[in-house]
Amino acid sequence: MRRSLAPSQLAKRKPGGDGSEDDEDWHPEATPKKRRPGSESQSWECYVSPFRKPLAQLTNQPHCLDSSKHEAFIRNILSKPFKVPIPNYQGSLGLRALGIKRIGVRSALHDPFEEGALVLYEPPPLSAHDQLKIDKDKVPIHVVVDPVLSCVLRPHQREGVKFLWECVTSRRIPGSHGCIMADEMGLGKTLQCITLMWTLLRQSPEGKPEIDKAMVVSPSSLVKNWYNEVGKWLGGRIHPLAIDGGSKDEIDRKLAGFMNQRGLRVPSPILIISYETFRLHAEVLQKGSVGLVICDEGHRLKNSENQTYQALDGLNTPRRVLLSGTPIQNDLLEYFSLVHFVNSGILGTAQEFKKHFEIPILKGRDADASEVERHKGEERLKELISIVNRCLIRRTSDILSKYLPVKIEQVVCCRLTPLQTELYKHFLKQAKPAEELKEGKISVSSLSSITSLKKLCNHPALIYEKCVEEEEGFAGALELFPAGYSPKSLEPQLSGKMLVLDYILAVTRSTSNDKVVLVSNYTQTLDLFEKLCRTRRYLYVRLDGTMSIKKRAKVVERFNNLSSPEFVFMLSSKAGGCGLNLIGANRLIMFDPDWNPANDEQAMARVWRDGQKKICYIYRLLSTGTIEEKIFQRQTHKKALSSCVVDEEQDVERHFSLGELKELFTLNETTASDTHDKIKCRRCVNGHQVKPPPEGSDCTSDLSQWNHCADKRGLQDSVLKATWDAAVTFTFHHHSHEEQRGIP
Repeated sequence: MRRSLAPSQLAKRKPGGDGSEDDEDWHPEATPKKRRPGSESQSWECYVSPFRKPLAQLTNQPHCLDSSKHEAFIRNILSKPFKVPIPNYQGSLGLRALGIKRIGVRSALHDPFEEGALVLYEPPPLSAHDQLKIDKDKVPIHVVVDPVLSCVLRPHQREGVKFLWECVTSRRIPGSHGCIMADEMGLGKTLQCITLMWTLLRQSPEGKPEIDKAMVVSPSSLVKNWYNEVGKWLGGRIHPLAIDGGSKDEIDRKLAGFMNQRGLRVPSPILIISYETFRLHAEVLQKGSVGLVICDEGHRLKNSENQTYQALDGLNTPRRVLLSGTPIQNDLLEYFSLVHFVNSGILGTAQEFKKHFEIPILKGRDADASEVERHKGEERLKELISIVNRCLIRRTSDILSKYLPVKIEQVVCCRLTPLQTELYKHFLKQAKPAEELKEGKISVSSLSSITSLKKLCNHPALIYEKCVEEEEGFAGALELFPAGYSPKSLEPQLSGKMLVLDYILAVTRSTSNDKVVLVSNYTQTLDLFEKLCRTRRYLYVRLDGTMSIKKRAKVVERFNNLSSPEFVFMLSSKAGGCGLNLIGANRLIMFDPDWNPANDEQAMARVWRDGQKKICYIYRLLSTGTIEEKIFQRQTHKKALSSCVVDEEQDVERHFSLGELKELFTLNETTASDTHDKIKCRRCVNGHQVKPPPEGSDCTSDLSQWNHCADKRGLQDSVLKATWDAAVTFTFHHHSHEEQRGIP
């Protein structure tokens, strides 16, 4: 044991001693024996190792060493390189010191030669002479997509990511940094954009990040979805900032903090914000710069005069990506607005575009066009396509047929009930809306008439109040309703479409465990759906504009759960037609058509998406011979224009002249389908499909929904077949993706 050298202790041990024994050897025999507690008579030895010596007293006098030995000792220490204490570490630091930039050639962030690697940029090969001359700090390196993402990308998505990267880095069009991804719904535009953002935020050929911040602008209903998708695919590697609500001051503070971020490692490099919030707080976002902006559902920017377009156009960013499954919705000028937003000036000004492209193309597309006009229109169309294709990529949903179950689209033409027929004729006779159409211009009263007729096609209950108040066109119409009629109770038999819907739901419920999505443009129609579900005791969910954004995500997640008891999902096409994933259902019913085909296409794509395991059935209900068929025909005309410009289909038939499309206010009571009559189908004899289509048949053109025209004998859908047996009130026409997959 080491004894204390304190003066007080020394004085106790050796009073008057000189302390010379402190350094003497310690002897175990000299250790005094201690007594056990409680036993004074017995003693015990202190068992201490005889080989352990007490510590020697420390002194402040250093040992004198030879200087040459000291120098040799230090050199020996410094000659040993530092080794990283990591098992199986392969790297070699050599003489590199910590915190000092590595000397040598730069290398890619990920291995470009790994199996399955997605290489976006490959540096040009250098000769031996060039390698000696070039500055090693300026050698370009490979840009390789993170393997975490590249391993889950499908072939068409890998192609899409490479296209996006080349566009935003100005490698496709020198001086232009924008592009449009016009893939149809369900092809994974979100994942491709996340891959693009992650790559730009981490890599470039110069060995540093291409951008420091990125912004995603989307409809409010998709803000949470984008946030979840980033977390899903990147697994916490990045922390986006999603803003979907809050006070003005709070949002301004968050946006200012986002814009003030600087440096190579920004804490929250991705901002996800809704169009509405962006428009209200554009002033804060326009003060700084952003490396990349992505506009989801970009067809919202079809009008260059609206506030949202102006606010986004004022954002200081050269790289702009616009996502839209339906870039052409109504006319070519809207298409110009989208292209002009991403790459300003590529098509000239709006007036130049209209004169050089729009007018000749539309004249050439008209059914009554002359041969000269058609030839000129085709030339201008080819020129437009050649310019735009450098910054636009388009893939159709046919690609999904390799990964998803079969999808069958069926147009169901439902006859009006006697009550609907009488009310329809009564309105046309009184209101005379057709006479108000002059030179193709529609007045306010004509628009009101269109709405009234569309609601009448859905159910007479929707125009009952107008009949009571005897509004224009409905004076005296109340007498046509059955005695004792009350709008509080739903009577499906008074509407042809509601009758068919009732049968479809009943047969589906009793013969399968399938779930159904009901889509309508009117919340009043959703109210009727609710009455029907309560009457039949179907559990249902309703999503419309009144539901908060946060609640929508929870409702959708619950419905998609296989164990959830909800049978029907009611959806307003305006509120939830975009971006929602409703793979919990495999049957979707479009109860009424919209003038804009994009709205219907978006809504119908809710169930046929990644994750779907069942065959999907899409039912489009139309009232036979009414304004609904005219709307459907107008959709067809717009889709034919889109297929020419976007899909580059050269043989699209010109089915309807513009004059025919103006015949809105007529009722054809003698036809099984007015649209089917207009396409002059050659596959049917007496309404039955009896032979394959002849070569060049009209049925094989842009009316893809009408690829099969048949009666009950052609039905493959057991639900619709049972409905046919119960109520012979409709004909149908369907199109299946089985054909693309080679299934007979």
